[in-house]
Amino acid sequence: MFSGIVEELGAVARNAIEADGRLHVAAREVLRDVAVGDSIAVNGCCLTVVEATEGGFVADVMPETARRTNLGRLQPGDAVNLEAALRMGDRIGGHLVSGHVDAVGTVAATEREDNAVVVRIDAPQDLLRYVVEKGCITVDGISLTVVEAMPSWFSVSLIPHTLAATRAGEWRPGTQVNLEADLVAKYVEKGLAPYAAPPPPAARQEGVR
Repeated sequence: MFSGIVEELGAVARNAIEADGRLHVAAREVLRDVAVGDSIAVNGCCLTVVEATEGGFVADVMPETARRTNLGRLQPGDAVNLEAALRMGDRIGGHLVSGHVDAVGTVAATEREDNAVVVRIDAPQDLLRYVVEKGCITVDGISLTVVEAMPSWFSVSLIPHTLAATRAGEWRPGTQVNLEADLVAKYVEKGLAPYAAPPPPAARQEGVR
């Protein structure tokens, strides 16, 4: 589990995802006490460390992960948000994040508002049903508060620290970002599903002659 508080900006090393499916990442802060088998979130995607050195780490990226996240689009030198997995008793500064990316969204617009930058992100409707105003969402591994939640998009507001300490400072219209909806919302939906009222008879018979 993670909290969505990015510890450092790493960088893609070598040839991004290589033919053997391995991703090489240059990093420093997240390597404290890291061992093979530990988890590190890369742009919000939980990856397992298979090799660790003083200058970075290596993780396997399976085809499903490359398809369902923006990791498959990374190029050598690209910045990536990094967070090491939480330990029991750690402070949770954001919200509980699993590191399991639900979908890839697209930055549609950015607008400065005093000391902040408001970012509008287009997202799939099956993810947006979990997005509520002033709720939590993870964008590229960053725990953010939703400003507006609309049928096809949502917006977040970024403070200067977030813009400086994460790859959010590089977001532009067209940038693709990893999205993870609030885990609690998913469990609530599944838990309540057996108690959901069936549609009224008229709705069930609509279109039947």
